[in-house]
Amino acid sequence: MLNNIGIPGLLLIAVVVLVLFGRGKVSSLMGEVGKGITAFKKGMKDGTEELEKADAESARDVTPEEEKKDKV
Repeated sequence: MLNNIGIPGLLLIAVVVLVLFGRGKVSSLMGEVGKGITAFKKGMKDGTEELEKADAESARDVTPEEEKKDKV
C-alpha cells in the first residue's frame, strides 16, 4: 500500500497537513523535532566519551609493585 505513494501523493499529503494544522504549527513541530535530534546526538556523544573515559581508567598499570621496583 505505501509502496505506491510517489511524489504526487507526498505533495498531496503535505498540502493536507498544512491546511489542517497551519504553517505555524508545522514549523514549531519541526523545530521540536530538530531539538530532539540535537539532544539525541549530544547524548550519544556524551555516552561515547563516558565509555572511552571508563576504558582509559580501567586500562591503568596493573604490574605488581615488586616487579616495578626491579625494573627501576
